[in-house]
Amino acid sequence: QKAEDSMAQEIVRAKAEEVGAQWEEALESKAFAELLDEKDELRTFRDKFLFPQKRIVMEEVKDLCSGSPEEIEQLASEDSVYLCGNSLGLQPKSTRERVLRELDDWHRFGVEGHINSTFPWLTADEFVIKQLAGIVGAEVEEVAPMNSLSANMHFSLLAFYRPTPDRFKIVIEAKAFPSDLYGVESQAALHGYKIEEAVVELKPREGEYTLRTSDIVEYLEKEGDKVAVVMLSGVQYYTGQWFDMKTITEVAHSKGSLVGWDLAHAVGNVPLQLHDWNVDFAFWCHYKYLNSGPGAIGGMFVHKNVSRFQAREKPEEGREGLYKTEEGAARPLAGWWSHDLDTRLQMDAPFHRIDGAFGFRVSNPPILQLAALHSSVDVFDEAKISNLRAKSLVLTAYLELLIDRYLPKEFVTIITPRNPSERGCQLS
Repeated sequence: QKAEDSMAQEIVRAKAEEVGAQWEEALESKAFAELLDEKDELRTFRDKFLFPQKRIVMEEVKDLCSGSPEEIEQLASEDSVYLCGNSLGLQPKSTRERVLRELDDWHRFGVEGHINSTFPWLTADEFVIKQLAGIVGAEVEEVAPMNSLSANMHFSLLAFYRPTPDRFKIVIEAKAFPSDLYGVESQAALHGYKIEEAVVELKPREGEYTLRTSDIVEYLEKEGDKVAVVMLSGVQYYTGQWFDMKTITEVAHSKGSLVGWDLAHAVGNVPLQLHDWNVDFAFWCHYKYLNSGPGAIGGMFVHKNVSRFQAREKPEEGREGLYKTEEGAARPLAGWWSHDLDTRLQMDAPFHRIDGAFGFRVSNPPILQLAALHSSVDVFDEAKISNLRAKSLVLTAYLELLIDRYLPKEFVTIITPRNPSERGCQLS
């Protein structure tokens, strides 16, 4: 514990030296926080977003507000302090113009917008995949914006969860986001298994809030031969724990299990290297840290090692062979948008699945949602996830030190890991 506490101290101490502040005064003075803001290389990005005004929450506590009507109105018109980006990100100022452009193109072109709009709708998702690939550490062919978070979870499990009598378990963390639990339970039931036998919820040790990597590894080494899929959260929504994705993926693969990650609270939050870590599949939403609006289009990653479909098709088996693949490859559902673009509009062509994550799509993407996503990833492309990570390390370390210094331990407990490498930009 002491060693991990010192990590936060060293991060803040190094930042203090970088900006020319006295470490001894860092936790005593508001001026230190103001200096950090002044020296922040990302400080201009705040102006790229729209903030709810304070009046939104003041209405709920109006009996506690004091002052003249003019003073209260002045306060109400100020931007709020927004700490809910892990639930719904703020709207980029560029989003409105980007969405209106699509509405204008719809007006101007009608159906011809599929070909002639500013970002032709027939291939509109291709305009964001390079940036998404950079954010999740993937090759371009391995990512696709599609569907929504929970829909992509089911699309993934339908393709990758292929239980056998000897290997049928799905591993998740205890107290996972309810949608994940419902999803794996329903998938197990769909295949005829008893939920209590097929779904394994890994729990922290007694008296602890987060899972130890060593305990996850120990379970997989002992029971991995029975595990079909490991599906944990990249960053746990409740505790803020960032799992050791690389190590867990390696150990699970060594036991023959497939590995998928729910990245709802990880994408745009922590640096990811899904391709290099050999993750089989992952899925996420874009409405939290990716700031693409409520109910935004989701995202999906499929490693190219398991999504080279064209080389694995078996046309000699008739039409059924076009939907089969070799053992070890994903077996996704099919639709018009998973069919090769060159012959898609011929309408009567035999099914020919696109290689990569695009082969998992079944229908055309919602263009207005893609427009919102496009405006957001442009901001991320400018800010760079490495810079965001560097700032979040300082922010969480500084907050941790202030909490420990000023708030009595009997009232406040930080349940997020103290080790900065095991958390993102969230303290719970």
